[in-house]
Amino acid sequence: MRKSFLFVLAAPLWAQDSLSLREAVQLALQENKAVAGSNAATRAAAARIEEARSGRLPKLNYSESFVRSDNPVFVFGSLLTQHQFAAENFNLGSLNRPDSMNNFQSLLTVDQPIYDAGQTRTAVKSAGLSRQMSLEDQRRTQMQLISAVVRAYYGAVLAAESLKTAEQAVRSAEADLQRAEAVRAAGMSTDVDVLSIRVHLAAVTERRIQSAADLDVARSALNDALGLPLETLHILSTSLRRLDLPDFELASLERNASSARPEARASHLAADLAKTRADSARSALRPQIGFHAAFEVDRQQFVNKGGANWLTSIGLRWNLFNGNADKARIEESSHWLERAHADEQRVDSAVRLEVRRAWAGLRAAGQRIEVAQATVAEADESLRITRNRYEAGMSNVTELLRNETAVLESRTRYLAAVHDQRIAATELELAAGQLSPDSEVLN
Repeated sequence: MRKSFLFVLAAPLWAQDSLSLREAVQLALQENKAVAGSNAATRAAAARIEEARSGRLPKLNYSESFVRSDNPVFVFGSLLTQHQFAAENFNLGSLNRPDSMNNFQSLLTVDQPIYDAGQTRTAVKSAGLSRQMSLEDQRRTQMQLISAVVRAYYGAVLAAESLKTAEQAVRSAEADLQRAEAVRAAGMSTDVDVLSIRVHLAAVTERRIQSAADLDVARSALNDALGLPLETLHILSTSLRRLDLPDFELASLERNASSARPEARASHLAADLAKTRADSARSALRPQIGFHAAFEVDRQQFVNKGGANWLTSIGLRWNLFNGNADKARIEESSHWLERAHADEQRVDSAVRLEVRRAWAGLRAAGQRIEVAQATVAEADESLRITRNRYEAGMSNVTELLRNETAVLESRTRYLAAVHDQRIAATELELAAGQLSPDSEVLN
């Protein structure tokens, strides 16, 4: 079997002399936009942790405002805060009907939580759990991408080998046509034999045309998985050959899937996150204590005729009744926690089922390879004998064409079985949560 083949396309920037399956996986992890998107989501989740931690830090704010009014209370208070109040301002007329005045106010405030009933702590914990879930989603994306690259890579290799088999079938049919014409010329057969072989040649030619089209599509699908332009040139160096795999213990694979699969880990983290949010909902019923400080400057003009003052305070806020909203929120969070635990069990069963499906597929593919390999050898030998008998006039064209078809089909089934074994081995590692750029199945 040929070990490499050429994608005959215009060579763009990404063209390489040779591309193995492992190299294709590394390239996809660098260039595929799905990985870039999951990496960005993970960084966003990390930023949310810092955002949650900020709840422990003081809040510093500055504001600048301008007000002009003749409201008696405003004028009286502004004169005091501006340190511009004088004895004549006690005149009843100016108290009741003051002239309008300006007040430019600069205000600097500091708020520091002293006790927030654990809300910052639960917010940080929730953000941390969300980041871990993002990391599991990132790992799941990478594993699924590796699986997709393996499928696309071997899909392209299989398409190339199928085209090679179809071309060989065309050459074989053309040789049979020459033999039939020679036998007819010798008076040992009729035009029926020649016409039958021509019909067979047309059929295998159509198959070759379809195989060539399938190869073009498979090339583009591989480039799409790699995150490269669809017309990129490659020489694929990893051949389509059977794997010699050890016997996998199903129970061990299922246990590993329950603990290592990103989906399983994410479901456990989701349950922890639901519990944390339930704790946060209950914390709303506890009192909160905070410190507040302010420094204020009030001026009639923007740069002069003003005064300054400051204040500090410590306050307690206790949510005694909120229209049953907190009670409903606590009840809602308990239901979400119940659902999260149900999802844990559902996901565990689903990943175990995927392991069993992939394990059965791998075993079946291995058995199919054994059967197909023997069938290829038998079909080749049967065709050799039938050709000799046909040339000697001891066999008819129907047997010859039947054997030609059997050879083509047996080779196609063998290639398909090897392809399916490669894919099934990858899917088994994916299902067990073990698929990585260093996996042996990529060799």
